[in-house]
Amino acid sequence: MSGPLIIEFGMGTSLRRADYTDAAAKAVRHALWRNSINLAELFGFSKEAMQIAVRVAVQQPEQVDVAALREIFPYGNAQIEVVRGGLDVPRPEGMGNPTVMAHAALTVSFDMERADV
Repeated sequence: MSGPLIIEFGMGTSLRRADYTDAAAKAVRHALWRNSINLAELFGFSKEAMQIAVRVAVQQPEQVDVAALREIFPYGNAQIEVVRGGLDVPRPEGMGNPTVMAHAALTVSFDMERADV
C-alpha cells in the first residue's frame, strides 16, 4: 500500500531564454529545498525507498528534458510527468522570448502496510 505523506509545491522561471527545462528544474528545486522534513527517517525507511510523484506544468511540455529533471533527485524513485500549464508572459516591448513560468507539485509516499489491518 502506498499513500501520499507529503505534498510540496514550487515555481520556477526562465526570465529571458524561454528555457522550459530550466524553469521546470527551478520549480522542482523550489519544492524540494524549501522544506527540511526527515520523512524517511520518521517512518524508518531509507531515503532510497521514497516514491516521488512529480508533476510539472509549462506551456510547452515537449520542450522539457525529463532526464535533466530526474537528475535533480539525490535519492528516491522519481516518476516525472510534464503537462501543459504554467504561463508564458510576453515581454512588454513585444520583442524577444517570453518569460516562462513553471509550476511543480511533488508527492512523497512509501510502500507500507496499514496498521489497522
